[in-house]
Amino acid sequence: MDETPGPNGLPHPDEPHREGLASRLNWLRAGVLGANDGIVSTAGLVVGVAAATTSASAIFTAGIAGITAGAISMAAGEYVSVSTQRDSERALLAKERTELKEEPDYELAELTDIYRSKGLTPETARKVAEELTAHDAFLAHAEAELGLNPHELTNPWAAAVSSAVSFTLGALLPLLAILLPPTTARIPVTTVAVLIALAITGSVSARLGGSNRGRAVLRVVIGGALAMAITYGIGQLAGIAGL
Repeated sequence: MDETPGPNGLPHPDEPHREGLASRLNWLRAGVLGANDGIVSTAGLVVGVAAATTSASAIFTAGIAGITAGAISMAAGEYVSVSTQRDSERALLAKERTELKEEPDYELAELTDIYRSKGLTPETARKVAEELTAHDAFLAHAEAELGLNPHELTNPWAAAVSSAVSFTLGALLPLLAILLPPTTARIPVTTVAVLIALAITGSVSARLGGSNRGRAVLRVVIGGALAMAITYGIGQLAGIAGL
């Protein structure tokens, strides 16, 4: 093990100290993104098909196929992504557990230094570190150094299910919007419904991420409008060509 002292005379200088980076409800994030993707991808698909044909059965078939493929793809992608994150978290925790066993004095000094950096006096920081270490050394170091709670790691299954369900729910909106109105009103109604839904998901996403709500809403609305415009144009060309 590399025990080269860091800038404060402590080992493990390359160890990430992600103070205050608590999980922002990973399943909820996956749900919002899944709904947004479901709305945009399905809207683009059904608008493109509706531009080429007025057949409700063709639009319905394309929409259901797109929803099924999209939900499975979203779930699989989210599962792989979160599983990789969970593996990284477990590796960091295993490393921390080993260091606590092999270098308890160094680890205590490291924990003390973390609390000193938060504004505590050296004496108070040392006392806090000692008391937390006596109570649960592993939990204390995992939270202070890594920003992780060993008992609340990200759950890939929860993220995958949330993503698939939210994608499906989001995708149902443009599918219903394109099928329920009269033929001549299908695309205008779908466009309005989709843009309103995207504005809502963009606002929720910004709230969860703590970012600027106006910019987030503008991005998703413009992106959705462009997607529908492009697929509508392609559908029109395909319909003209008789494909």
